[in-house]
Amino acid sequence: FDLRKQIGTVTANTASGIFGALDEPVSGAALPVASAKQISTGKAEIWCNVDGKTVLPYAVQIDRIYPLAGNGRNLMLTVTDERLLEVTGGIVQGMSGSPIVQDGKLIGAVTHVLVNDPTRGYGIFIEKMLDADR
Repeated sequence: FDLRKQIGTVTANTASGIFGALDEPVSGAALPVASAKQISTGKAEIWCNVDGKTVLPYAVQIDRIYPLAGNGRNLMLTVTDERLLEVTGGIVQGMSGSPIVQDGKLIGAVTHVLVNDPTRGYGIFIEKMLDADR
């Protein structure tokens, strides 16, 4: 997302994510995608940009998995990274869509924050995003 110039076209904005096409290829290596069955509770990371310049990984804990949730709340997570907690207090507006990575695989994206506890939030399985009707 870049407000200075158009970088692509949005074709659908759904409960499972925003879909479209980029005008130019993205740099960097693609991550393998995990199926919902490969995801476990425990350590993971969210990748986000909080300084406006650099995407960095931040530690989170996957507390619960809700495989049948249809509301974008398949994973409950807690931010455990002291750097992120110091800068933002947890999950804040603008972090929706931040990738969730576990064991080197893309497992989902951040979708919601618990309003009364910004250190906790939810994520959607990448599998659900890829299977979504667009």
